Amino acid sequence: MGTLGWYLARARTMGPAEIGWRVATAARGVARGVAGRAGSRARAIPIWELAFDDFRQARDRPVVLDAARAASIVRDMPDQVREVVRAADDVLNGVFAFFGQDPVRFPGPVDWSLDPRTGLRWPDRPAARINHRTCGDPKWIWELNRLQHLPWLAQAWLFTGDDRYAGAALDQLDGWLDQNPTGRGIAWRGGFEAGLRAMSVAVAVQGLRNAPAMTAQRYRRIATMLAESADMCWRERSRFSSANNHLLGELAGAATVAILYPELPGARRREQAALDALAREAERQILPDGAGAEQSSLYLIFSAQLLLIPAALLRLRGDQPPPALDAAVRRSGNFLAGLTAGGDPLPRYGDEDGGFALRLHPEPVAELARHLALVDGAPDDLAARWLTAPTAGSRPVVRPRAGDWYAPHGGLVVLRGGGRRITMDVGPLGYLSLAAHGHADALSVTLAADGHDLVGDPGTGSYYAEPTWRRAFRSTRMHATVAVDDLDQSVAGGPFLWTRHARTTVRAIDLPRGVVEAEHDGYRRLDAPVTHRRYLVAPPGRERVLVLDLLEGDGHHRIRTCWPLHPDLEIEELAAGHLARRDGVPVLQVVSASTVPGSPYRVRGADDGLGWWSDRFEHREPAWLVGSVVERTRCPVAIATMLCPMGDHAQAVDGLSVARKGTGEVEVTWTDGHTRTVVRVDPRTPGAVSSELLVCT
Repeated sequence: MGTLGWYLARARTMGPAEIGWRVATAARGVARGVAGRAGSRARAIPIWELAFDDFRQARDRPVVLDAARAASIVRDMPDQVREVVRAADDVLNGVFAFFGQDPVRFPGPVDWSLDPRTGLRWPDRPAARINHRTCGDPKWIWELNRLQHLPWLAQAWLFTGDDRYAGAALDQLDGWLDQNPTGRGIAWRGGFEAGLRAMSVAVAVQGLRNAPAMTAQRYRRIATMLAESADMCWRERSRFSSANNHLLGELAGAATVAILYPELPGARRREQAALDALAREAERQILPDGAGAEQSSLYLIFSAQLLLIPAALLRLRGDQPPPALDAAVRRSGNFLAGLTAGGDPLPRYGDEDGGFALRLHPEPVAELARHLALVDGAPDDLAARWLTAPTAGSRPVVRPRAGDWYAPHGGLVVLRGGGRRITMDVGPLGYLSLAAHGHADALSVTLAADGHDLVGDPGTGSYYAEPTWRRAFRSTRMHATVAVDDLDQSVAGGPFLWTRHARTTVRAIDLPRGVVEAEHDGYRRLDAPVTHRRYLVAPPGRERVLVLDLLEGDGHHRIRTCWPLHPDLEIEELAAGHLARRDGVPVLQVVSASTVPGSPYRVRGADDGLGWWSDRFEHREPAWLVGSVVERTRCPVAIATMLCPMGDHAQAVDGLSVARKGTGEVEVTWTDGHTRTVVRVDPRTPGAVSSELLVCT
């Protein structure tokens, strides 16, 4: 899709109010005028010397990085201290690594507009005139310009007393300010980047307030940039269809600057406005059941941290944060912990890029365990020690859900039993009209057993760098659901835009019986419309999982079931499916049957993007994608798939069959050892699923 096509598709997602607001904003030239307005307010500080003294003495503000706490961390956490110092040493040597990728090195002073991986130098022009969608891949250069490595240097100085770390941090800031005047260059492309950068700079520089290299002149220059950043975050905050986690980043950045630098003119007013808005967004973007509105498990961690950091700063100051912030962090923590209870891997869905709100740890990608430790204020976690007040009072505590549960707002069902965990997605495509970080994965099912993924979400792949991979990893065929005519359930209008959303309807959820029934209308748009309804039948105490897909509608269609397997699995083809092994040991049987002739298929590492797995951003490896395909048949069609974890005493499933009776009822039968199972489904009645076990003679 060309640039004009993208703008037309984008415009179709907006209502009249948003279109009017965007036209007015462009006409006023807000982006071009930010530097003058914000800079003039920062320069309005009457006596910079007094402000600098307040800053060094940390008067009337909380402190995150301080010498006393650093000494206790050195004593109590030597291993984590060494990790931070090693990360700071890499920065001293000009070595940077993002997204878990291989590190790159700048041989001299950092050129903040140069992507050394590709050799692309981003243009030196007003940020509003840089089209980051067409110039190249901005993700790496944005990550570099977020300056999230500066807190490592500040901590290393506090831990060791070595002035090289403080000097390097302030020298890099000098170079960054020289090369990136406010509002100019890729680093200023949007308030979101300004907000994330402001959080890291504000925390790091405060930690360096008593370093010999910190001068009044440097403080004035940095404080002015922070004031300009906070102003940009507020004035250019995301609105309407763009008000997703970017808005959280902008508000958190503005609040952080105001809380840590109260000497800036208007700080108290800006703090209150940003916190009020952040509290409202916390209730919108963290749903009542704890799921993220963006339909992404990894972005839920990121969004929760953008709420947690301002709340932590308020506690360090001795104040209580808005209750909505704590409540959102707590319920999101409960949701995430419930997904991984008992050592299960975090089930991924939607986009992920491994981003951080504030990098106090040097781990290469965000980790759920560290996030939950921060939420809980764990005394053995580095970030929690920095951000938890000694007398914190009321604060979020994680209480994970156990057993089977359903998150009705986020649309996720979790079923456990016999060492396995199953999830089924019955939620919306994503958040707001763009659904920017959602994937076309309605009704997808994941399966983990004994702490390992068997069937899962293949990940994100890429954002800008590889458009083909971006399309593939968001597609329906890459997810554990059903594709009709090899089309996506929803219609994409760009890499972060869906112009038509598949809508899911939950018909029945019976947790005690392990039954889920839901359908979506994504294929009703076809000339010969089709409705996909899925039944998940996983009774407690039984290892076998039945997935029954009913395709009701008109015309002839290709129907394909898709089961993406973890890349550590190898497979062998069976008569009606596949057997997956890990290290030569059988771990999963996938068998299918349908009411019309079909055949199993498998693909691994294909050129069209299918058969790949992305365990981190901009990385992929081959992985088997298996399933069953029915070619050009007339609907209705019923396809039954058995997902059978192979435990120590598990019997292979044999004789799977599915038939539609004259009454419309669908009957699925199979043999498992000496037991024959019959499952009957009446599509006319929601939740009408019965199961019968017969002893084979």
